Amino acid sequence: MQTALAIAVFGVGALLAVAIAAFGSATAQGRTAAAAMEAISRQPEAGGRIFISMLLALAFMEALTLFVFALVFIVQGVVSGLIAG
Repeated sequence: MQTALAIAVFGVGALLAVAIAAFGSATAQGRTAAAAMEAISRQPEAGGRIFISMLLALAFMEALTLFVFALVFIVQGVVSGLIAG
């Protein structure tokens, strides 16, 4: 019975972690893109530099989301090892 409860708690926790990370990343990426478009519309000659900076920021935001996703799999392996052992 404890095994089923542990798996259920892990499942809910993993789901919440990935959902919060995805929501935060999507919100931040949307705000970043909006700010970059506004900056480019105000100063078109700086568009190339703004675009490169935006891409770098978006890559870091997406990396954080992927780290959470990978962390869920790592913790899943630990939890599975504890339950099996």
